[in-house]
Amino acid sequence: MKATMDKTDKGTPAASKKPAQVSSAQTVPALSVVPTGSALTVTGQGAHARNPGTALKPEWFDAIEVNLSATERRAATLGGRRTVKKEYQAAWLVKAVQCIDLTTLAGDDTPGRVHRLALKARRPIREDIVAALGLADAPPTVGAVCVYPTMVGPAVKALAGSGIPVASVATGFPAGLTPLPQRLAEIRYAVDQGAQEIDIVINRAQVLTQDWNGLYDEIRAMREACGDAHLKAILATGDLKTLRNVYKASMVAMMAGSDFIKTSTGKEDVNATLPVSLTMLRALRDYGEFTGEAVGFKPAGGLRTAKDALAWLALMKEELGRPWLEPNLFRIGASSMLADIERQLEHFVTGRYSALTHHALA
Repeated sequence: MKATMDKTDKGTPAASKKPAQVSSAQTVPALSVVPTGSALTVTGQGAHARNPGTALKPEWFDAIEVNLSATERRAATLGGRRTVKKEYQAAWLVKAVQCIDLTTLAGDDTPGRVHRLALKARRPIREDIVAALGLADAPPTVGAVCVYPTMVGPAVKALAGSGIPVASVATGFPAGLTPLPQRLAEIRYAVDQGAQEIDIVINRAQVLTQDWNGLYDEIRAMREACGDAHLKAILATGDLKTLRNVYKASMVAMMAGSDFIKTSTGKEDVNATLPVSLTMLRALRDYGEFTGEAVGFKPAGGLRTAKDALAWLALMKEELGRPWLEPNLFRIGASSMLADIERQLEHFVTGRYSALTHHALA
């Protein structure tokens, strides 16, 4: 029997408190997590056809209104009736692993820590669990590894030959308040070190003062500095105050050529939430209808559990459709989430929960 990602229903697997390793004799239904296809052009792992952007067109968003209570009600449905169980849940969780940008953005990062993280990125799920899931012939890897610019070199070296791209934050992360020439130089440095994706952070003041020309011009300059590297625009939505601002900032970032729009740096008081994500996806969908271009989406900050992963996958599938369940158009910025997903997958194949400490990141 094969599980696909095309079923949702009510209910969750029963829990057991006894930890156990996967027995080599155990067998479970093989999981099918192969993409079902898309009309989008894929240019490599973790990449999609570039968004060329457009001229700034405020008329596309000036009159937008966002109904906060309706947005919250819609988002609230995702954690309840949009659940999956048994082999379907396992398949969705494997898909979530493939969409993770495995991240370390700590002040005490070292090349050794990045090397260990890269090893986990190559084999995010323990080999005995992978075998029990029937995925040994094509073991999953994460979508990317995300680090600071000075850690890009060690990450590229550690991931050589894996096909896993290195993403780097840049542009004065997390505040984005350094002078523009320095922010552009930081992008060029990360790209020169081998980063294939650049997660830039916008200047929030330009959104709060409605300086759309300034925001557009800066992101456009950042995209040019990226060269061939894909650009993810971090909106730091927790600092933008209203969902209208979130929608407008999303549209301007995409008009300026962002290949992904991303919720948060992970350093704000409020990071990724479902209502904010829903608002960004509606902007992304509208932009696609205006231009015909596909833009990716990345929630980040505060996503820690397998349950979080399932909620955001359900949101992507319902709002944008099956193509946005692949890492070329969807990423999850996370670190501790991976350990919980691995733990849930072990529960699927053994019927028992192990301690979270059995699933270290590195």
